[in-house]
Order: sequence, then structure tokens, then C-alpha cells
Amino acid sequence: MPRLASSRSAAFAVFLCACNNDATDPTDGGFGGGGGVMTEATEPTTAPIDPTTTGEPGESSGGAPGTTETSADGSSTGSTGGETTTTTTTTTDTTGIDCTPGYQGCVCLPDNKCGNGLECDPEVQMCVPLGSLCGDAIVGGAEECDNGVNNGDDTMCKLDCTLQVCGDGALGPGEACDDGNTIDDDDCTNACKPAVCGDMAVQSNEECDDGNMSNTDACVACKAAVCGDKFIQAGVEGCDDGNQIDKDGCSATCMVELGVCGAQFSTGWCPQAGTKEQYTRCESVTNNNKTCNNPIIRYGVLEGGVPADHSGNNYNAWCMQLGFAGFAGQVTLGNRTCDAPQGRLFGCTGYDEGVWHWCDWQDGNWYSQTLDYHQCNDGAQITSITCQ
Repeated sequence: MPRLASSRSAAFAVFLCACNNDATDPTDGGFGGGGGVMTEATEPTTAPIDPTTTGEPGESSGGAPGTTETSADGSSTGSTGGETTTTTTTTTDTTGIDCTPGYQGCVCLPDNKCGNGLECDPEVQMCVPLGSLCGDAIVGGAEECDNGVNNGDDTMCKLDCTLQVCGDGALGPGEACDDGNTIDDDDCTNACKPAVCGDMAVQSNEECDDGNMSNTDACVACKAAVCGDKFIQAGVEGCDDGNQIDKDGCSATCMVELGVCGAQFSTGWCPQAGTKEQYTRCESVTNNNKTCNNPIIRYGVLEGGVPADHSGNNYNAWCMQLGFAGFAGQVTLGNRTCDAPQGRLFGCTGYDEGVWHWCDWQDGNWYSQTLDYHQCNDGAQITSITCQ
């Protein structure tokens, strides 16, 4: 289990000096009432006792007659009678300072035990304050979190006891990706989500990204809007027929070209009198401008309507709106496409206005809205109409 480096360095640097032979035995659980942390050391009056000897210097380990040998935990190791001598077992750290096992900064007692308020760091076999070890389920020291055995780099509390954050390189809860950097224009954004058009982060394959999917502003499908992209940029273009050709109803600069209207069809836009900004233009005209081939309808600022056969069609009203005396009785049907932004139309009275006009096949409403129905090529689209 990973551990925070600060917990071990503190144990060695600060508390080694607090360990000495006069301290209460840590196995009694009290550590002199100090909760396992020695706060004040007693100055030894004699040199540290050599744990390999008993009695006074120069005497044998057997002791004088009547001598009783006692270990550090207070248990008797044997009696020879006579004079009594006590032996205290200590350890010596790398600095040469005597350190009682079980105390903070000292080696652990058997079975990885330490005094009150301490725990054994099994990696270095030293006693450290509770909460110092990452993975002990106690938040302490420099830890941001500690869920014990539930720590993991795929959880909110990682193996190093830091909280999961986007950009740390670990795939945590709620993250779709985490590439460990703060670069926002690569495949994984700074929100730890895959880069997509509309996320407001401009990727290497995007010209712009305004965070929306609108087709009428300056950024269309993450490309800069231009005349000829088939999308009418609001406030900038009056039309956009997907090309930059003049005299086809929409100029090379995407401005509406009005036709020579009034009792004749035109390849430019001709207003349908009495309607709220509905126009008709022809892909081509024949029969002395009396026949319109592949008529296209525009409503407000949106064009691309493809009229189809429907019981609501009023061809006589349509011809009269365009300045003719009426319908000549000739209309042909056939296959035409109506892929977006084009759409299929039917004749109606209602929806956007109360006079007869062309309406969106999907829901009727169309004025300055996108067309919704794109299923054509079924032989029912109007390919020509003749007025008189």
C-alpha cells in the first residue's frame, strides 16, 4: 500500500530524541500518560547501559551472588542471589541515539505493535502517529482522503490518498477520458470528455466551435460559414443555394435575385402576392415563360422547399399569386430529391398564415424555420406547372 513520505520523515526527524531508557514501558499501553508520544525527555545521569551486559562495568553477565536479572518489560530472567541488578533493553537508531521500541520514531514492538496513538509502518518497521499511513482509513497528515482498502486510482480516493481530479492521468468516476494534461484542443478536453464539435474547444480539424449546432450563425458544423454552404447566415445572407453562380435566384454573394415577374415565370425569385414573404423560382422556364420546371419555394429567409402532390394544392391560387390569370391545367409529377436543408412541401391554408401557401410536410409550420421532411424521390414531386 503506498504511503505518504511526510509521515516517515517526521517520525525520524522530530521524535527520536524523545526516546530514552527512563520512559514507561510501551507495552503497558500508557506511555507515561502521554498518548504514546514522549514530549519531554529526562537527561540520563549515566551512560546508556550496554544491553549485552548486566551489573556494573567489568562484571560478568552471570552477576554477583544474589543478582536478579530483569528484562525491559519487567519480567525476571533469573536470580543468582545477593546483589540485584536491572538490565533495560534499548535500540540505537542510525544517529546513535538510544530509542525505546514502541515509541514514536522507534522500531515497532513484536507483532507490529506500538504505543497509544501510534501505528507501525510495516515498510520501515517504525512507529508513527495514527493517520500517517495512506490506506489505514484515517485521514491525517498530508492526506486528502483515506478509504482504506477501498482506495483505488479508479475511485474518488486514489491509492496515494489524493482526491480524483480531471487531468491527473487516472480515469476516475464520471470521467470518459483523462490524458493527464491541460491541453484543451487534443482528443480529451480539460473536462475529461472526448472532443466533439459543439464542446467549445477548437480542435485541430475544426475552424471554430461556438458550442451550439445552429446552422444560421457564423460557425456551422465547426466550419466558418461561407456563401455557398447551403445554410443562410442570419443577418448576413439573403439566400444560399449551395453555389456562387449569378442569375439563378441567389447571387454569387448570397443575395436574393428577383426575377422578371408578373405573368411569367423566372429563374429569379418572384413573390407570391398576398403571402407573408413566400417566393417561387424555377430551375428553368419554357413555353414563353409560361411553364416553370422544377419549381423551388422560399419562405422568409429559408429556401429549398420542394412542392409535392397533395389534396391541399391549389394550382390556380398559386398561378394568380405569381401574376397569371390562372392555372392552365398542366402539371407534371416525377422524382426530385429534398435532402436537408431542402424539404418536402404541401399546399395549405393555415399554420403560418391564413391565405393559401406552401407548408412544411412534417408539421405545417415553415416561416423562417428549417424544413423537417426529407423523403422524396417517390414520383410525387412537382416537376413542372403551366399557368396562363
